[in-house]
Amino acid sequence: MIQGVIFDMDGLMFDTERMWATFWEPALAALGLPYKEGLAEAERGTAGETSRNIVRSFYGEDCDANAIIDSLHRVADKVFQKPVPKKPGLDELLAWLDEQHIPMAVASSSRMHIIQRNLDNWGLTHYFKTLASGQQVTHSKPDPEIFLLAAQQLGVEPARCLVLEDSYNGVRAGAAGGFVTVMVPDLLPADDEMRSLYTAECKSLTEVLERLKANEF
Repeated sequence: MIQGVIFDMDGLMFDTERMWATFWEPALAALGLPYKEGLAEAERGTAGETSRNIVRSFYGEDCDANAIIDSLHRVADKVFQKPVPKKPGLDELLAWLDEQHIPMAVASSSRMHIIQRNLDNWGLTHYFKTLASGQQVTHSKPDPEIFLLAAQQLGVEPARCLVLEDSYNGVRAGAAGGFVTVMVPDLLPADDEMRSLYTAECKSLTEVLERLKANEF
């Protein structure tokens, strides 16, 4: 029986992964740097030192990784002033879990103010008992630290806690933490590695709700 649910945000709750990919070019241009192919994909779902190390792998150990990441978030902050598109089935899933008194958390690599703004813009913040940001952990996904933090704050053991993820790094993190990990693919389909790690795959949040109602997780 699932006793708690942890939601990733970008690409899972909101259709924002495609948006983040477009932020890199103007963020780098503001610093006089060119965009290098593959950076957006490598950075997806990461935060903190993991994110900075990826930047250094593209632009050299001596680059100002902090300035690059800060520039990225300045671009994002402007765009995310307005509500971003919700994923189909999100409202229905949140409402049902709330009715069942199943506590929920968001665990996202994004910065806390972006998480709060995206939720506030749609009036969804009240559904969540806790919010966990990449700023609060030392190791970002695929390390399970952020999910373990959220589960602790929910008061739920990982084996009884559902993690909903769209990204490879997120699925890796959920599996590494011992969570019931369900992949809802967004930009990339599940591959053999993902199928070996996740508990189940759903094509949408609507399917997640259907399978929760059927007690399939």
